Amino acid sequence: MGLRDDLERFREVGEERREDLKDFISYGDLGASGSKDIKIPIKVVDLPEFQYDRLDMGGVGQGKGGTPDVGQPLGQPQPEPGEGDEGEPGEEGTEHEYYEMNPEQFAEALDEELGLELEPKGKEVIDEIEGDFTDITRSGPHSTLDFERLFKEGLKRKLAMDFDEEFVREAMKVEGTSAKDVYHWCRENNILVSMAWIDDEWSRIPDDERGTWDSFEEMEANVDRTTTVQRIRRDGLKEIPFRREDERYRHPEIIEKKRSNVVVVNIRDVSGSMRETKRELVERTFTPLDWYLTGKYDHAEFVYIAHDAEAWEVERDEFFGIRSGGGTRISSAYELTKEVLDERYPWREWNRYVFAAGDSENSSNDTKERVIPLMQEIDANLHAYVETQPGGTAINATHAEEVEKNLGDEGNVVVAYVSQPEDVIDAIYRILSTEATAE
Repeated sequence: MGLRDDLERFREVGEERREDLKDFISYGDLGASGSKDIKIPIKVVDLPEFQYDRLDMGGVGQGKGGTPDVGQPLGQPQPEPGEGDEGEPGEEGTEHEYYEMNPEQFAEALDEELGLELEPKGKEVIDEIEGDFTDITRSGPHSTLDFERLFKEGLKRKLAMDFDEEFVREAMKVEGTSAKDVYHWCRENNILVSMAWIDDEWSRIPDDERGTWDSFEEMEANVDRTTTVQRIRRDGLKEIPFRREDERYRHPEIIEKKRSNVVVVNIRDVSGSMRETKRELVERTFTPLDWYLTGKYDHAEFVYIAHDAEAWEVERDEFFGIRSGGGTRISSAYELTKEVLDERYPWREWNRYVFAAGDSENSSNDTKERVIPLMQEIDANLHAYVETQPGGTAINATHAEEVEKNLGDEGNVVVAYVSQPEDVIDAIYRILSTEATAE
């Protein structure tokens, strides 16, 4: 194995040793990732380097004038003059230090890590999109007229209505017949000719040719009848009878494509009691859930609601950093959630997840009198509340306990407790496994 092959092997080993997914969620820098690209740090393997042999005298590369001292690394080869104008070493980014995933890959990896096999649940919305111009209608702009179809319809009519005119004229020369007799004879022989045409041609037969034949049978035995194909080959196709009812216009085919939509409402308590450690635990729980659901559904949207005694909608960039000095009324967030979902995300079209987090502190009786009824009223695939209380639950922090006591048997409600980073994975598993078994 050559030196270059050895170097590539070291690099591959480094990429394979990305940070464990559980460790990344619990302790990693989640902020380095975006909503569509998830960057997981790689445990970098030091690459081998050449060094000068520590000898007193002699040896390749020893000398004066800026050359390395004994024992120093040789370093990377330097470019020739005129090369390397892109910038000095170290100016480029260090993308090799991260293993990148998209949400679909993250969801697959998390399923494998936690032993889950979750599939998107709930409703599928049918999107109608325009496909190729394969549908046909009776009206439309002239530019979409299907001329090929029009020609075929006219040609079929031509072939169906065509008859041997000379053959019928000979029938008019049968002794003792009238125009009406000829018309009935044509019908008996499946010759599609109109009475008007016979009347018109009857007057054109010379008197000295009438009585040429004693009967229709004699005429048929002595006169050859040509087929439509024979006449077209002989005389060509002179005209085609187009009719307006034959006109058809090409329209794009409407393709129905099923798409699973999900909206995730993230609610966070930003009151004065929610200090930095609690905020970080919320971020470590909510961010992987957002990535996971984005990877599971065709189309995902997110709503971020912050609250103290009042609630307001915020952007994601603000969500995890806001801190207020006000009190706490959790029901204000659920009131706003209901309003947003009813106006923008109807239950018949969207799979809906409502994730809330805080330290379980709430104003007196608000949980029992307002929050629990609102959670029952808001249709959702899953309601989750995450209590973040480092060091254990405070005496007056009873919200999570009351929700679990009153709604724990609902099937689509789950409460998780996170007091330290190590609890995050268990909380995520508890939430996702509840969704997997919910009806």
